[in-house]
Amino acid sequence: MQASETKLQQIIEGTKQYVVPLFQRPYSWKKSEWQILWDDLIELCEAETPRTHFMGSIVTIPTNSIPEGVSKYLLIDGQQRLTTIFILLCAVRDHAKYGEDEELVAEINNTILVNPYKKGLDYYKLQPTQVDREVFHKLIRNEEQVQSVEILECYNFFSKKIKQFRIDIYKVQKVICNNLSIVSVVLSPDDDPYLVFESLNAKGRALTQADLIRNYFFMRIHIDKQDLIYERYWQPIQDLLSDNLTEFIRHYLTKYGIDVKQSEIYFQIKERINQGDALPHLQDLHKFANYYSRLLNPEREDNLKIRKYLNRINRLEVATVYPFLLNCYDEWLQNRITEDEFVDIFRVLENFILRRFVCNIQTRGLNRIFALLYSQVAKDTDIASGSFVDRLKIILQTKDYPKDSEFKERLLDVKLYGSNRTEKAKLILESLEESFKHKEKVELNNLSIEHVMPQTLSNWWKTHLGEDWAITYDLLVHTLGNLTLTAYNSELSNSDFLTKRSEFQKSHLELNRYFYEQDSWYRKDIECRSEYLANLIIDIWKYFGNESVQAVQPSSLKGSIPKLLHVFGEEHSVKSWRDVLEITLNSIADLEPEKFQEIMEQFPRLLGWDEKNFRSTRKLKNGVFIETNFSAKDISSLCHRSIETAGLSIQDWYVETVKP
Repeated sequence: MQASETKLQQIIEGTKQYVVPLFQRPYSWKKSEWQILWDDLIELCEAETPRTHFMGSIVTIPTNSIPEGVSKYLLIDGQQRLTTIFILLCAVRDHAKYGEDEELVAEINNTILVNPYKKGLDYYKLQPTQVDREVFHKLIRNEEQVQSVEILECYNFFSKKIKQFRIDIYKVQKVICNNLSIVSVVLSPDDDPYLVFESLNAKGRALTQADLIRNYFFMRIHIDKQDLIYERYWQPIQDLLSDNLTEFIRHYLTKYGIDVKQSEIYFQIKERINQGDALPHLQDLHKFANYYSRLLNPEREDNLKIRKYLNRINRLEVATVYPFLLNCYDEWLQNRITEDEFVDIFRVLENFILRRFVCNIQTRGLNRIFALLYSQVAKDTDIASGSFVDRLKIILQTKDYPKDSEFKERLLDVKLYGSNRTEKAKLILESLEESFKHKEKVELNNLSIEHVMPQTLSNWWKTHLGEDWAITYDLLVHTLGNLTLTAYNSELSNSDFLTKRSEFQKSHLELNRYFYEQDSWYRKDIECRSEYLANLIIDIWKYFGNESVQAVQPSSLKGSIPKLLHVFGEEHSVKSWRDVLEITLNSIADLEPEKFQEIMEQFPRLLGWDEKNFRSTRKLKNGVFIETNFSAKDISSLCHRSIETAGLSIQDWYVETVKP
């Protein structure tokens, strides 16, 4: 057996062929695996100096082949990742062909995908199992397909991503070949490939990266000291963090300023340990494990003020901030920053994360932002001088930090309830309640979110809301103005508004005083309360950027005519807001068909298969009808909400308008 780390290019170039054995399963990677690979590629392409990225390993065994044929290798392990790379390269090649870049097309084809001077099956560099073979061969030959299988879904996924990101395909091809690294294990012809496959895929729990790291540490510690050191350092780490141990080590490494991927943890820490004695590294790991355990479980933090802000930051569900907070924790406990400065750091981070969440700013770049943040803030700064927090604000305001105009505009129509949004909504509502500064402490833990216009509409509510009750419900039911806090959620249920008002009048919450004088709960009432609460929220999470650029007012859609729609890397000429809606939903359906189904479920009165259910419609490319008989403001809101539901970023959607 021979094992070596090598670039992917050395594996796939040259006259050879990899054959997937019959006992292997067909291609089975799904969108989650494709997305991870794509995210890694994007990051490598965007880096000033792309680093080597470790993909894993492949295990092969040479086979006997006729003298005039190509060198053949059975692909015992790693077929999923290698097949995915070939599919991705087909997408890159076809995009190059679309751009009439024949030189790149020929290079990818003739040096990577095929053996150009061979015939028959020897023409193909990779031979999948029989189940996938025909579809894969057609993909390599760029022929039309009629089937719908995982291989084609993978191809379509990468094709859409290349189109959406408008990425330099030369760079993509270069990164794939030169920056993706694997461990190549070549077995002896005497080895039994089936037994090897069985042993690689044996049942039982695989070793984690943390297991490998533990073993590596103790191989470098004298045997006479191993038991004592294990009990003093490693065992407490393991007891504290349990299944979170591997992720802790990733965040621990990331705090040094490098965004470490899951697959790189072992190699990164091995490199650090090799630079000196293993014990100091283990002691440092033990110290930061204590900090990390408090990040995960704030009840372990004795300081009540810090515990409060740990809980708040965790409710925002952005663990990517942990590497930065590990460094800040150390600064505080080493007395280099004060308790008040540490609290200010939490407040700044909460402000930054919450504003971005409301404005649907993509989270993909947060890993890198928080990996580098400490070194950027601490650079040339005397941490004890009090300038640390100021520099933190200066740096974060350059990282897509929303200004008040954008923040308020989104607060008025953003969906705040459902799935991972509910806890953030409760934090916002609790913060609003606390902002009224009660003389007596209000117990917030046993309160829940109440929809004033209920989630299930009775006939009373439909009549009360009027002819356009469906649009009002679909667009406003989960928005800020329609949400409050109560301890009587089940009792209120879908009662009429006057019944709910009488219950709100018994409430001790300042939030519910708003309803005392309300006689109705029409659309205008919901929007008016949204405006009122949005102004309070802007005052709670004040903009910490350059105040001189805050004069921009929210854009008004009333009377505006759309001219150009920029959506997911493409530009479309449009003549009406209905055009904007149609193109936006077509783009989402094309990029994220599964998420499009969620949009249909979320807005059943605005999208559906039966044209008779709507007043005025347009038909999308997938056959779905959309309601178009509503205002520019509502269309814009539906576009924003659809993009949120699809998990896409509002930064990829922009409408240029003109005044008539």
